[in-house]
Amino acid sequence: MPQLDTSTWFITVLSATITLFILMQLKISLYIFPQTPSIKSMKHTKTNNPWESKWTKIYSPLSLPQQ
Repeated sequence: MPQLDTSTWFITVLSATITLFILMQLKISLYIFPQTPSIKSMKHTKTNNPWESKWTKIYSPLSLPQQ
């Protein structure tokens, strides 16, 4: 039974690692990142709800007069 020749494993693993590194660098370089991120202003708009213009009073059962 012949012995397994491991003399080329170092070159194979090294070249595969370098190739994967280069491919990942190329993929990352294709992304477009904003140069100067700007802060968006958050303006709150006041909404007019119909129940805000009316005077309402909520009676709790505990605050009603006792009979």
